[in-house]
Amino acid sequence: MKQITISEAQQKVDDWIKTIGVRYFNELTNLGILMEEVGELSRIMVRKYGEQSYKESDTGKELSDEMADVLWVLICLANQTGVNLTEALQKNFEKKTTRDATRHIENEKLKK
Repeated sequence: MKQITISEAQQKVDDWIKTIGVRYFNELTNLGILMEEVGELSRIMVRKYGEQSYKESDTGKELSDEMADVLWVLICLANQTGVNLTEALQKNFEKKTTRDATRHIENEKLKK
């Protein structure tokens, strides 16, 4: 499978929405859907890596699919609000690198 860039992903989601999906849900609806998808991801994470046991309703749920659902809706929101996720992520790396240049290295809790 060919890897795609974030920019390509934004374009592919936009194309899909406009052809197969008919139109975007409004921004607030998509925000609610994002929260729902994050909840589904959380459910799988706490069962796989946490202390909760699996339920029958968890059968067939894949961690990667739940992460992709979160990413899909996040891309929808970025497209709807005019956010270029490639640029936003680059700026975020710069912000974190400047802000946290020594923060984590000096954190005694991380040295254990």
